[in-house]
Formats: sequence, structure tokens, C-alpha cells
Amino acid sequence: MPLTMVGIGKESVIQRVGGREETRRFLENLGFVVGAIVTVISEIGGNLIVNVKDTRVAIGKDMANKIMVG
Repeated sequence: MPLTMVGIGKESVIQRVGGREETRRFLENLGFVVGAIVTVISEIGGNLIVNVKDTRVAIGKDMANKIMVG
């Protein structure tokens, strides 16, 4: 399921990162790599603040939809 479907405070493991090559590379540079644990901290208007690799990152809804977690 996409990261946008994860509830606040829930930990998930990244299964796949979709999108175009430059989008995937951008997300990987932020720490969104397969196998990484990501926790949703809060959601504001569909945009997410997440904790990935001990760093808080804010990402838009369109980017969050490209990150598949399980």
C-alpha cells in the first residue's frame, strides 16, 4: 500500500519506490530505500511528515503515493 494509507504513529517497511528515475533518486537520497523503516509523524492536507533513518522529512502527497510500504 502507498505511504499515504499508513496511520499516524505506525511503523512500516519500504517495499518499493516508484516514479521516474530522478524521482526515485531524490527519494533515495532522503533515505527512502527498500528495507528502511518509516514512521508517519503527522499529516496535514495529505502532505506527510515522516521519520526515516532517524530524520524527519516532509513530503508531498504525490511523492508519498510513490512509496509502497508493507
